[in-house]
Amino acid sequence: MSSTISAPPSGTPGDKASARRRRLHRGLPRPLTRASRWLRILGPGLITGAADDDPSGIATYSQSGAAYGTGQLWLALYMLPMMIAVQEMCGRIGLVTGQGIAKVVSKHYGRRILFVAMILLVVANTINVGADLGAMVAATRLLIPAPFLALLAFFALGVLALELFIPYHVYAQILKVLALALLAYVITGVIVSPDWGSLLLTTLIPSFSLTPPFLALVVGVLGTTISPYLFFWQAAEEVEETRDQQQEQKKHKGAASRPGLRARIRSLRIDTVLGMLASEVTTWFILMTTGVTLHDAHPPITNITTAAQAAQALTPLVHTFPHAGQLAASIFAIGIIGTGLLAVPVLAGSAAYGVAEALGWSEGLDKPVNQARGFYGVIAAATLVGLLLNLLGVNPIAALVFTAILNGVVAVPLLILIVLVANNRKIMGRWTNNRLSNTIVIITTLFMALAAIFSIVTLF
Repeated sequence: MSSTISAPPSGTPGDKASARRRRLHRGLPRPLTRASRWLRILGPGLITGAADDDPSGIATYSQSGAAYGTGQLWLALYMLPMMIAVQEMCGRIGLVTGQGIAKVVSKHYGRRILFVAMILLVVANTINVGADLGAMVAATRLLIPAPFLALLAFFALGVLALELFIPYHVYAQILKVLALALLAYVITGVIVSPDWGSLLLTTLIPSFSLTPPFLALVVGVLGTTISPYLFFWQAAEEVEETRDQQQEQKKHKGAASRPGLRARIRSLRIDTVLGMLASEVTTWFILMTTGVTLHDAHPPITNITTAAQAAQALTPLVHTFPHAGQLAASIFAIGIIGTGLLAVPVLAGSAAYGVAEALGWSEGLDKPVNQARGFYGVIAAATLVGLLLNLLGVNPIAALVFTAILNGVVAVPLLILIVLVANNRKIMGRWTNNRLSNTIVIITTLFMALAAIFSIVTLF
């Protein structure tokens, strides 16, 4: 009797799936296959976290550090659970419903409420696009004495071309690479060798002042961190990821089935936690580095009005090199340009998702322009209006801080809407918010509302 074991019939689904796995991993060391799995998990959460540290964020955190030293360092720690809870909730809405936040709100809460929210989102995002473009130009001019208008047109049209003509799955990989642009602040923070024990206490124990400038910066830091455009972006990108997976499954019939909703939500949470952690570690280092190098300088820099002043925070990174000031300016410019290229498409894209979903238009970065003209039209309009705002002669650094404060105010009503959606069993089924998530998000909304009210009241 033969003892051989017969192979499964050629052409069966199991045989095809096994062959495909062998082709993918043939000769690939096991650690690399594990790394590949982790890279597949890291997606919208990582991109959202990276986009959060955009030029507006860098400018606001730098102004906070310059004005108050390490006095607002505690915000980075206490914002972390807030960010994780808010962005996980937004991503989960997109994943469970297969729809963006605007479409869900329109369907279940009426278009009137949604249109007010969309007006706030589009206005805030467009101003933010303009401020980020202006900051990218100002940073570039530290390196190249090129005409302002030429650089502005180059960046605006270049970013617009990226979103219009590069497929989503390629575009997403570009965004992941650009997430590395801000490591310079982390390295600088280590080089300046501050009193780590003192910084730990400052981080754990909040210090507060009811003065208008302090409160305005608190609202600004909150607004540029827990920012409305990130709510809509992550939800929409979870929908995009789902579509991509479904298309892959159709191409490879018989391959392993797409993970169940529970597994996908688990991956979403890992992605979101890691993305927000990376974002807040960077925020902490920007606050700390600028506090130590600018606020404590001789003479101190307590009010940043130019890109060159903000760039001085990175001087310790290269102080032993010739032309240290120019090198610091170069690193700062690369960081601003890299994060701007990351953030401007996210800002314009999130506005487009919101408007297209509200009006029932075809939408998605995975669609060609001719299949989603309205969606891409909003992206183009937001980018071009942002370009035009720079012709008003507003100081780009001041504009970045202003947009952060505006985002802090706009975020409050949008968070209330999102909490309602995330707790609605008709929409979310068994995947509604748990008690911990609700507690953190409600505290976040109340804290942002109180800070915004106090800052507005104290201005009059």
